[in-house]
Amino acid sequence: MGDPREEEMEPTESTSSRHPVLPYKVGIPPKQKLWKEFSATLKETFFADDPLRSFKDQSRTRKFLLGVEAVFPILSWGRSYNLTKFKGDLVAGLTIASLCIPQDIGYAKLANLAPQYGLYSSLVPPLIYALMGSSRDIAIGPVAVVSLLLGTLLQDEVDPVANPDVYRRLAFTATFFAGITQATLGILRLGFLIDFLSHAAIVGFMGGAAITIALQQLKGFLGIKKFTKSTDIISVVHSILSSAPHGWNVPTILIGASFLVFLLLAKYIGKKHKKLFWIAAISPLISVILSTLIVYVSHAEEKGVQIVKHIERGINRPSVDEIYFSKDYALKGVRIGIVAGMVALTEAVAIGRTFAAMKDYQIDGNKEMVALGAMNIAGSMTSCYVATGSFSRSAVNFMAGCQTAVSNIVMSIVVLLTLLFLTPLFEYTPNAILSSIIISAVIGLIDYDAAILIWKIDRFDFVACMGAFLGVVFVSVEIGLLIAVSISFAKLLLQVTRPRTALLGKIPGTNVYRNIQQYPEATKVAGVLIIRVDSAIYFSNSNYIRERLLRWLTDEDELLNAAGLPKIQFLIVEMSPVTDMDTSGIHALEDLHRSLQKRSVELVLANPGPVVMDKLHASNVANLIGEDRIFLTVADAVQTCSSKFTEEV
Repeated sequence: MGDPREEEMEPTESTSSRHPVLPYKVGIPPKQKLWKEFSATLKETFFADDPLRSFKDQSRTRKFLLGVEAVFPILSWGRSYNLTKFKGDLVAGLTIASLCIPQDIGYAKLANLAPQYGLYSSLVPPLIYALMGSSRDIAIGPVAVVSLLLGTLLQDEVDPVANPDVYRRLAFTATFFAGITQATLGILRLGFLIDFLSHAAIVGFMGGAAITIALQQLKGFLGIKKFTKSTDIISVVHSILSSAPHGWNVPTILIGASFLVFLLLAKYIGKKHKKLFWIAAISPLISVILSTLIVYVSHAEEKGVQIVKHIERGINRPSVDEIYFSKDYALKGVRIGIVAGMVALTEAVAIGRTFAAMKDYQIDGNKEMVALGAMNIAGSMTSCYVATGSFSRSAVNFMAGCQTAVSNIVMSIVVLLTLLFLTPLFEYTPNAILSSIIISAVIGLIDYDAAILIWKIDRFDFVACMGAFLGVVFVSVEIGLLIAVSISFAKLLLQVTRPRTALLGKIPGTNVYRNIQQYPEATKVAGVLIIRVDSAIYFSNSNYIRERLLRWLTDEDELLNAAGLPKIQFLIVEMSPVTDMDTSGIHALEDLHRSLQKRSVELVLANPGPVVMDKLHASNVANLIGEDRIFLTVADAVQTCSSKFTEEV
């Protein structure tokens, strides 16, 4: 095959004189019916994945069965389930259970709830998700960030020590409305809303939350009894230092520090040698067992070592009657639930997509939202607080060889057995070991490599990342989240309202016109200014684009005047990236045309798309500019304009 660039080479003088090349006329798309155009837009917005494709040309019975399978994917993949897959799921389920049990007890304390509520939240929600979820690898349960966020928001409304019953009920209420929020977004197919929280903002928020969580754990790690309720770093550090002379407990510090070193070492080994991942997975459970034995044998609780004491035995109790559906607490539950639900949703969908990409299968984001919502609604009615996908447990689940969501069922069964028979064994578990487990778990949320990469790629993204990070660390979790969302929206608005434009020049030896900043060897065309607009033209940016094009023209004329060269007579606007244009955009184009006429400059358009071309004709702007001033390519426009400029000169 020949070089594709040959097609863009300039024709020789003899060839062009014998066979003059006429510019190809820009096509006008056929007029679509309003309803057809509206339905197509609606489909691309809410049904881009064409979820009803499998229902086409099917009988009513088959459609019903497909509908049931869509709601409960386990009925679809369950038909091909076999013993080989079960072996992988069994090993993975037992492995993540050994990790989740000590973590759940610690995360419950992070949410200011009794330890058993953490275990409850790893019993019912994973079972519901296994029935309705589409991810094969995600491990469901309480997570550190959501536990901290929930605990912080709840204690702003109710004191967990003075009013534990009201606090617990408000936690269930928030969980219920978190589930409602998640399910509603999925049912209405509004999953794209969570994409408004940028990756950079999430990295900063998670890093800040990890540091905040680790600092909060110093209360149990150092054995401090009186500790600040604030989460900002200044208040926490002040509380730690002020209690140093008399509030720190040496045996507690020795237990916490020694096992933290063990946990970090196990984690390092598991990360360095992938086949030894199980060492990192079971190290928290080993730490709990050993530290509990040490405290029990040495009677360390008599020396000031704080212990878990009582964990209520038995399975989840029904809590439907504990959810607030009226009065002020219901509104507080709605507000807290929406925030916690959105954060949990963002984390779970991101985890699901990550592992789905690694195993090369697809997950339906909207179905995931419905599944997560359903499990939290069910959880709120069975004494659970907000559960979601855990990255650390999901990673262990993946490396342990899970095949399907059955690994979540295995984990739930182990948690069930623990609640029924093993909870008395945790009575002498020191709080310091739970703090060590949480600290070792959240360290992985601080992604230094991602932050460095964000700095290299996009400085504005880095501002969003650091804004969220500093907001969480120095103010509070909710303020950090607000900063993350605000900066993400600010960046989006900035890109929409201030789109980029580029000065184009001709690549030597071709008819290709590219950005002069990117290709310094590209040359300008005498008497012609070529500008590319890199955005759709809407009400939010139409005035800016018009003013920016005029500024390009003014700057270029000043340069030409200083060099003693003729002024610009043609402004060619390359419109390939302009995918759409609204009424304000049309008016801006009309104003630009009038402004250029006063300067004796002709407006020329190159390669407007079908949507833009349709609107140019509907508004009569095509006739205003002139059909002979709208070209298929920049090369065609330059050929016509430069020949006229040469004649006039």
